[in-house]
Amino acid sequence: MEQQQIKTLREQVEEALANVRSKEELADFWQRFLSKKGSIPGLMKGLGAVAPEERPTFGKMVNEFKEQVSRRYEEMAAKLEAAELEARNRAEAVDITLPAVKRETGGLHPITVTKNQMIDVFSGMGFEIFEGPEIEDDDHNFTRLNVAKNHPARDMQDTFYVAEDILLRTHTSPGQIRVMDNEKPPIKVLVPGRVFRSDSDATHSPMFHQMEGLVVDKNITLCDLQGMLDEFCRKIFGSEVRTRLRPSYFPFTEPSVEVDVSCFECGGKGCALCKHTGWIEVLGGGVVHHKVLENCGVDPTVYSGFAFGIGVERIAMLKYGINNIGLMYENDLRFLKQFKD
Repeated sequence: MEQQQIKTLREQVEEALANVRSKEELADFWQRFLSKKGSIPGLMKGLGAVAPEERPTFGKMVNEFKEQVSRRYEEMAAKLEAAELEARNRAEAVDITLPAVKRETGGLHPITVTKNQMIDVFSGMGFEIFEGPEIEDDDHNFTRLNVAKNHPARDMQDTFYVAEDILLRTHTSPGQIRVMDNEKPPIKVLVPGRVFRSDSDATHSPMFHQMEGLVVDKNITLCDLQGMLDEFCRKIFGSEVRTRLRPSYFPFTEPSVEVDVSCFECGGKGCALCKHTGWIEVLGGGVVHHKVLENCGVDPTVYSGFAFGIGVERIAMLKYGINNIGLMYENDLRFLKQFKD
């Protein structure tokens, strides 16, 4: 009877091993036959029912059977391990004769490229960099820049108001006020950042980037502004370009000017880019209004200064021949891949 139990169990072991295809199935085999609650150790629990004179023989048979099944288990485990290693090596094999996988390198956004180039130019002239808050109060954004509550210049800005006297800054000029509040002349600072205006068409965006420059010292004149902008335009657009100043109006500068650069596409002869005038408008600036200096505790009888504001997108559009500002905000990789720093 006892031998018949072992014979039956041996047949079950062989059948189970023949169906093992994975480590999980082998673990189930061990649990079924070799664990403490398995079928083979279970044979020893029936030892008490065996005649006393047959117990040693039966016990020996069970132990030998268990050792045989354990060896088979170890052999199967080694076989599965080898098969798994072979499959992994096959999957990870590299054919060195195949062409390498081409990995494209990323690049900076054209606005970032242009901004960095502009900052490099002005840093080379000794400008420090200051970044003010994008959410401003009315006092810094308008009032202390000589823009009164009823001033028509407020209508020119198309302002986004967050609260009655809190707004998204319409220019980076509030940075001028914050710097002059905390520093005494001489001052030479560049204020780059995002600005916001309710305006949208092919050349305007509700959010865009501006770079404000401010120089305050003794005996600063409009000639200093033009000389500095001459150098800036040559660095950005080419060594052959020239600049000219045209009278304009800004409430925080007097006199105020628009700055044109000679067309770098046609050399000033006239083309579609410059609308056949030979000149392209690039920025605005002027001599800092004496009231702005007074509002910041700077004596206008001792110090003078100039300020200018440059649209980063405008410079980028001119440099790269972009005809629609919206292209720079659509995240179209076909467009962005054209620009490398």
